[in-house]
Amino acid sequence: MPERRRRAVIAGGGIGGLTAALALHRRGWHVTVCERADGPSAVGAGIVLAPNALRAFDAIGFDATRDGGGAVPAAMGLRRPSGAWLSRADTATMTVRYGGPPLAVHRGDLAAALTAVLPADALRYGAAVTEVTGADGDRPVVRTSRGEFAADVVIAADGIHSPLRRRYFPGHRGLRYSGETAWRTVLPSGGAVTEAAETWGRGRRFGAVPLADGRTYLYATAVVPAGYRPGDVRTELLRHHGTWHDPIPALLERVDPAAVLQHDLYDLAGPLPRLHHGRVAWIGDAAHAMTPNLGQGGCQAVEDAVVLAHLLDALPAPAALAAYTRARLARTDALRVRSRRAGRIAALTHPVAVAARDLALRATPARAARRALDDLFDGFTLPGGPAPHPA
Repeated sequence: MPERRRRAVIAGGGIGGLTAALALHRRGWHVTVCERADGPSAVGAGIVLAPNALRAFDAIGFDATRDGGGAVPAAMGLRRPSGAWLSRADTATMTVRYGGPPLAVHRGDLAAALTAVLPADALRYGAAVTEVTGADGDRPVVRTSRGEFAADVVIAADGIHSPLRRRYFPGHRGLRYSGETAWRTVLPSGGAVTEAAETWGRGRRFGAVPLADGRTYLYATAVVPAGYRPGDVRTELLRHHGTWHDPIPALLERVDPAAVLQHDLYDLAGPLPRLHHGRVAWIGDAAHAMTPNLGQGGCQAVEDAVVLAHLLDALPAPAALAAYTRARLARTDALRVRSRRAGRIAALTHPVAVAARDLALRATPARAARRALDDLFDGFTLPGGPAPHPA
């Protein structure tokens, strides 16, 4: 009698959930991804896949450039509203140090590419997970709005507001508002942005990143009360950033307000006590929601997914999930804290504090700045795998 295929049910069809599905599928698992949305969204934003995320994708044989293009920014850095550079690094140097440059792609394109290499019936849209029963037994059952699914393992990739996190960690402090809101959009091809730059003002930021397919990803932040929603998005963005250096004003004039996403920025108020419970494991924002200040939220979701699949392939499920917590909790929480601290510095509003911040950034030696990235870009390894890239 052939051995029964192990089954994983994944709550959430974002980048982390789809990566987990692919990683397990390629190890022979039967995977079902339950996504609450009725279908893929045409509106979306960019994601910068740092070298650590690209290494994780390599570990499962997924080429993130296959459908989205392979162009990379010529350089990355921070600027003042005047246009003066506070720090700047060319991607050629990063390639030498980390084995490859960051790659910026549209989230929708990345999700579509991951979906395309999954079995046709793996992704179930309109299937919000309502309950998991039997998580402490051998065969938990996932109840959704489209029926029930039995599983050997349940992976909670259900986002920053994770209902499964609230269900299994009811005493956790939950989310914390960072004090900033963020707007994000993608402009069609035709711009002149060749470098990935973030500009820091007083309590405001603006970023422009060329995507691998020729489009441009824009994002902006402002220190505002939670829930603040302007009536006219383009006017609001021009009010905050319209007098800043070129090409920011011209980019803002091209913004389609209907294609702008706005989200207040939250992170977890503290770490979860563990990243698993019984046969349920948490990945991505559901596990360790962090502010986007390091550009590592999506990257850590990819790392989570690949590490979890690797361990599930090597160990029985209960031992694998416990090993997953040991492998991932310290790294992800350290990055959550580091991202929060970086956001506090970036969001400074007092003129004296901002001047001191900018002076410190300009005075930081390039060698020290590169070493600060090593934890991020060299931090991915599979348990029992090779050591990180040498500094």
